[in-house]
Order: sequence, then structure tokens, then C-alpha cells
Amino acid sequence: MRKGISKTAMIVIGNTVVVLICLIFLTFGLWKVLSDQVFDINMKQSMTGAPHGDILVIGIDAESIKAVGPYPWDRKVYAQLINQLEKAGAKVIGFDIELYSQSNNPESDKLLGEEIAKYKNIVFPSHAELENEFARSTKVKEGELLMASGVQHPIPAINKSPNKAHINAAFDTDGIIRFNWLQINTPEGILPTMGLAMAQLAGEDVIKYLNMPVQQNSPKSQMLIKWDGVEKDFETIPFSEVYNGKIPASTFKDRIILVGYTAPGSDEGITPVERHMHLVYAHANILNQILNQKTITPVSGSVTVALAALMILLFGFLTWKLKAISGIILVFSVSVGLMIAQYITFAYSNLYLDSIGAVLSGLVSYLGNIAMKTYFETKQKNYITKQFGRYISPDLVKEIASSDSEIQLGGIKRELTLLFLDVSGFTPLSEKLKPEEVVDFLNMMFNLITERALENHGTIDKFIGDAAMILYNAPLDVPNHAYYAVKTGYEIQKGMEQVRADVEAKYGINLSIRIGINTGDVVVGNIGSYLRVDYTAIGDNVNTAARIESTASPNQVWVSESTYEQTKDYIEYNFAGEKLMKGKSSALKLFEVVNITGAPKEGGKAGKAS
Repeated sequence: MRKGISKTAMIVIGNTVVVLICLIFLTFGLWKVLSDQVFDINMKQSMTGAPHGDILVIGIDAESIKAVGPYPWDRKVYAQLINQLEKAGAKVIGFDIELYSQSNNPESDKLLGEEIAKYKNIVFPSHAELENEFARSTKVKEGELLMASGVQHPIPAINKSPNKAHINAAFDTDGIIRFNWLQINTPEGILPTMGLAMAQLAGEDVIKYLNMPVQQNSPKSQMLIKWDGVEKDFETIPFSEVYNGKIPASTFKDRIILVGYTAPGSDEGITPVERHMHLVYAHANILNQILNQKTITPVSGSVTVALAALMILLFGFLTWKLKAISGIILVFSVSVGLMIAQYITFAYSNLYLDSIGAVLSGLVSYLGNIAMKTYFETKQKNYITKQFGRYISPDLVKEIASSDSEIQLGGIKRELTLLFLDVSGFTPLSEKLKPEEVVDFLNMMFNLITERALENHGTIDKFIGDAAMILYNAPLDVPNHAYYAVKTGYEIQKGMEQVRADVEAKYGINLSIRIGINTGDVVVGNIGSYLRVDYTAIGDNVNTAARIESTASPNQVWVSESTYEQTKDYIEYNFAGEKLMKGKSSALKLFEVVNITGAPKEGGKAGKAS
């Protein structure tokens, strides 16, 4: 192979590029879209669909709007609802309703405010004013609470509850709600999210949620939501049925009640488990998560990077050690296995291991290494084809190289044209030459023979000392193979004329070549043992070609009658007579090649295998 960068150096350089590509993707989160989709699938498949039984949603649905009256309602409606729920023994009441402007009836506003002031278990929300509430990338120092520039509270007449909470939705970069800020820092103090505030009022232990571990590159108190149910999973009662007294009071006793919009098109968002979820159910899911004391803990980024490094090494190693199909199967199996492990870990321990970065890093490594391996294998195959093409037919080498199976012993019956040649006078010449000069002379002579044979679609079966055997029409079909065999013999003799003259002038030795050609059916194929295989032809017609060569005149090309019949339209012959060959019962007619007078049209019929 040509000198240059070594194979090892190229593999090292290639894998360095692979590592850099993967590091860039991991560092800049370029695989986040796929990671988020897998996270959503894990979330949806692992939810129980059975939220905490204490949670009850009172929905402002389309039927309620028809029954109670056009929306927005007079605020005394909410005052009456509070009165009913408090008498029924509700534990906590949270309104996912924004009342930031004064209504057309100030008396109703005042009435609602007075009703709120009577109780300590009611939460009316506020809205924190954030720099960019629709993106996860809101600027904040890691480990500090998200800071709001201000707070929008309900109007003073209504803002009578000591319990404050925010209802800010936190949208991920793709617009999906996957997390929430449990607490937001504001100029007026810390605002908990609605679910946290209601859980705390219900007497639940919320300490661990107030002191949650800080996620990498995230503000303090940012929590991934453990979605455990879609809208239909939560017990929901239409507002109008509660308002009109159709629901028994016992339904509300000791319940944590959320009041919010459930009418189509009102206050909706996209979540991992439901494309159009009314956001009152987002608060219900957060509340459910806290009541069940669940948290999702993402594995640290260093673990993800370490896992990615492991997959890069593993997939790169497997590429070089295994065959293509085995490698693909194992890489696929390992990738699927890691994804399953991620799901099981998430579903049963709420530990979120982002395996997408590792799997994709491994696949980049696999593809990079398979590209390098293919390059080296192709280069090696071409090298072998080129080198062995000097010994046997390049067409045969290519056929072997392109086959994925082992060479099979056996042959087929096929019409071939066989050319035998032998050099006379070489022995006395070799006695006058140095050993290296003998080799150089043979190489020069056989180079001429090889070039002429291959140029005319021949397969060099073997060189035996100063003799050669050449096949035509094997292993590949050669239309008009008899013509090309005769043409080869004629061109070899023409090419040797100057060589003979030089040898005779320099050494005084008469060097000559005899060539014999025969066409007929033979058995051709891989013949030998499982340890050593020779691609050759055997049969009576092979022997006939060899005997024609031994009978031929020096520096002449003699052909059999069968070859003559196939080539007489393009070759000028002289009748050489009839010769009785060993093993033959009758004499064979032989013809001496005089000149090439024409050529057959391309695409003529080739010999058929049987």
C-alpha cells in the first residue's frame, strides 16, 4: 500500500472528530428536541392515571356558562360558591381565575372580598411579571430563585386572602409545559406556585419542595412536573351543578378543591401527556405530585457525558471487532436496552437518565467508524485485487472479492477456448545469464504475454516455468472468445519478433515460442482441496490444446478445426496438415494463423454453461 498516514493514525484522527462532534452536540443541547420527546413518552407511559383522591376540580365548562349566564359572571357567583364549599367542609379552595380588573358591579367585588376574608383556606392567584415567562432560558443565576420584576394581584376589593400564589406557566423551548417554578422571588416577597400553596394549607409536608436540589443551569425551586393524569383522570364536577346545589355537601368535605376553566379553548396548554390540557389540571398535577411526595431527579450532566463517552468507546470498538450485520444488531440492541433502562429507572424511581445523548453519540461513533472501516476494507480489497490480478485474472479476483461466501469446490461444463504457449531455447539462454537476469528476462516476456492476454479478455490460468495456459470465456462470459484467443496468440508472436532478434544478436541463441489453441467443452471451476484451491479447466479439450502447442512450428500459432470454424471469417489461415495426437483415434486438422483480417461485431454469442 502507498505510504502516507498510517491506518492507526487515521482511526485516531477520525475518532477525535467523532468525539468533538458529540461534545458540541452535548454541550449546546442540540439533541434536546429528541431528549424531550423521549421524556414525554416516558412520562405518558409511566403515569398511573389515578390522582390523589382528595383532589377535586370544579370546572367552568360550556354547560355551566349556559346555566349560570354569559361569562364573565357577576362576582357574587364566586362568593356564593365559597360559602357553599366552606359550609360543606372543604379543606382548601384554590381559584385558577384571574380577577385583575374591577367588574361592572363594585358591590359584587366587595361581597366576594368579604367572603374571602372570612376564611384562611382560600387561594386567589397573582401573576409574577417575568422577563420571559415563555422560555426556560429566563436569565437567572444557578441556585437562586427566579426573580420577577413585579406582581399583578387581584383588585384590592378581592385581594383579602393572606394566602398568595402564582399561576405562571413555565413553557419549555418547544412550547410544552414540563416544569414549574415552585417559588418565584418578587419585590413583595416569595410567591409559591398554586399547587404548593394549596398543599401547604392542607397541612402537607412541603419542606423538601422548599429546599429542592438545584438542577444544572436552572434556578432554585424549579421542578419537573410528574404528570400523573390527563383531564379525564381527575374527578371533575361542573360549576353549575355545585352552584345550583345539585351535588351533596359530603362530596366536598375535607377535599382540596381547584376551580378553573374547562370550557373548550379557554386557558389551555400543551403538556407531555395531553396536547390540549386546561391549565387548572396542570395545577392539579403539581398538587397531586406534592401530596404523593414525588419528585423527578435528573441525573447530573457529568453522568450523561460519561455515559456518552462509554457508548462512543463501545460502539467504536464493536465496529472494528464485529462483522457489519452482527455490529448493527448489537448496536441496535444496546441502544434499545439503554432506552428501556432509562424508562424503568424513570417509572420506578423517578430518576431521569437522559440516554438520548449517549445513544446518539454512540451512533455517531458507529457511523464514523463504519465509514473508516469501509474505506480501509475497500482500499485493502482494491490492493489485493491489483496484486493478485498479476497472478490470476483480475476478473476472477474481483468475483472472489465481491463474494461474501467461501470459495466452493466444483466446476461447470462450459465451452472455452484454451491457449497454450511454450518458449523454446530458454534453457541454453538461462545458462548464459545471471540469475537476476533470468528473472528480469522472464518478467519482461511474461509481461508482454500478460498484457496481450488481459487486453483480449483472457484469464491467465498459470505460468509453468517458461510455459503458460490462458483461458477464454471463463470465469466471465466473453463473446467471440475463440477470436480473442487467436488474436492474443498472433499479437504475442508479433511482440516477440524484436525480442528474438535481440537475443540472437547478443547471445547467439535462437529463441522461439510455440502457441496452440483449441475450442471445446471443458469442466472449469475451483478444483483442489479445502486448503488449496486452483481455478482451472480440465478435460480432453484442454489436453488437445496442449498437444497442438507441442506440435506447432516455432514462432507460429496453430489452432484446431473447431477454433478455425469460429474464426475463419476474421483470420487468414494456412492449412498445417493433419496430425495424429496421443489418445486420439483419428488425426486432427490443424491451421496456422497468417494474419488478422477483421473483427466480429460486439455482443456476439458466447459459450453457454451447463
